[in-house]
Order: sequence, then structure tokens, then C-alpha cells
Amino acid sequence: MQPRRIARELALLSLSQLPNSPEKLEAQQLSNLLLAAVRILTTEVQDNLTTAAAELQRASDRLLTSETRAGDLQTAKVMVEEGIQLTQTAINRLATALELPELLQLANQGDFDVRNYALQIIGTVNAKRTEIDEQLAKALVDWQLGRLARIDRDLLRIAVAEIMFLGVPHSVAINEAVELAKRYSEEEGHRFINGVLRRVTEQIKATANPN
Repeated sequence: MQPRRIARELALLSLSQLPNSPEKLEAQQLSNLLLAAVRILTTEVQDNLTTAAAELQRASDRLLTSETRAGDLQTAKVMVEEGIQLTQTAINRLATALELPELLQLANQGDFDVRNYALQIIGTVNAKRTEIDEQLAKALVDWQLGRLARIDRDLLRIAVAEIMFLGVPHSVAINEAVELAKRYSEEEGHRFINGVLRRVTEQIKATANPN
């Protein structure tokens, strides 16, 4: 995995663990932020597996008690499919959590300082939150930023921070956000992220070239 992508992933997993006081950010060890992120992922895995097991049990009960009515069978089928989907989501999250030690090892290799860039992303999102959110609010169509899933909101903020303040080319920031969305967001999340960020870039270009 490319060092900058590792840094983005570390930043994404750490954003929800930011201290309340921005000036304390540099003193906060990234490893501690990641430990908290792993705990969040672990809890999510457990919750998803519990929900999936309950859904599958309900489907099993419905099948056992039904008199083979088409409606009951169809309902049970839907419940089984939902349970399987929830289980798959939990497995994917577990795979992500298991990859974190490798990410940390890679973060300490090579010439590019993965840790510092991850902290730079986190610090920029934290310090420039108002400007970033204003830019995103203009690009959202029929959505409110505060109502988005946390992972989608953080992905958008990272990409806009890179575009507006860290000198990352628009296309690179968008592509990286989309790839992360495929790993962490819902099934159609990467398409939503792509659409919003493309509107952001169009608006930034229009502002820079009003004529």
C-alpha cells in the first residue's frame, strides 16, 4: 500500500478520537488514537454480528412456524439475506482491524513520514473545520453534512482538506477518498463520495476563474 494512502487511512481511523483542545493534538500519540479506532472497529464488529445472528434467528423462527405461505417464506428470505449482509459487513470490518498492525509497521518504513502526514491531515481537518464544512455544504444536494454517516463525513473532510490546504491535486484526492470509501463506507458510499467531491472541485474552479 502506498505511504500516502496509509497516512490517509490512519487519519480516517483517528479523526473521531481527536482531543477537544486542538493545541493538544501534537502531543497525542497516533498509536493511542489508532488503539481507540481499533476498539471502535471491534465494537462495531461485535454489534454487527449480534444483529446478524438475531436476524437469522428470526428468519429461522419464521420458517419453522410458517405454514409455507408465500408471504411468510418471502419475509423469511429477506431476513436471511439481511442477516447474511450484516455478517459480511462484520467480517469486512474485522479484516480491516486485523490489517492495522501491518499499517503501523509500514508507517515506520521508507523515506515518507506516514505518521507526520497523518497528523497533518488530522490537524488540518481540525483547524480548518469551518471552511471545509462550508465548502462541503455548498456541494451537498438534498443532504445535510451533519446527517451523513460519520465515516462519509470524515472521508469528505479529509479530501477537501487535502485539496484546499495541503496542495493535493483534485483528481488524486477524489480517487483516494473513493478507494477508502470502498473499504469503509456502505455499498453505494463511494459513488456518493465521488459525486460530492466532483461538485466541490467544480465550485473551487469556478471561484478561482469567475470569468
